[in-house]
Amino acid sequence: MEVHIATDHAGMELSAHLVSHLRGLGYQLIDHGPQEYDAADDYPAFCIRAAQAVVAARAAGKNALGIVLGGSGNGEQIAANKVSGTRAALAWNLDTAVLAREHNDANVVALGGRQHSLEEATSVVEAFLKTGFSGDERHARRISKIAHYELTREILD
Repeated sequence: MEVHIATDHAGMELSAHLVSHLRGLGYQLIDHGPQEYDAADDYPAFCIRAAQAVVAARAAGKNALGIVLGGSGNGEQIAANKVSGTRAALAWNLDTAVLAREHNDANVVALGGRQHSLEEATSVVEAFLKTGFSGDERHARRISKIAHYELTREILD
């Protein structure tokens, strides 16, 4: 699986850990930055590029997911969700990571580097990456309505 990762300064330690750990598990990691610590960096470009890469890879038929990291993960999730076709979910425990994939077919997970230990964050990310979409009709229908709105700005009841 191809995994695109991006962070801001607050998630750099977690990002470096995840890149190393996930490569060791056989994932193909693509790091969208930053490459150097800068306490004044701006995360949107990094997260948007990672989300764009996930959407493009999936459109090309690749198995790809993304990870965006920050202090809380909130801003990074918001930035990633601005990319059409991205469904980024903020996960704060195993259940939210699994449900994001099973129910929402989320393709990007957001985490806060200041909210979790390395071990806890690693478990949450692994759960996200290992879980598939359930395919249940009700979930597919809801995702379709979100995608329809994203493309047309028309709300379907």
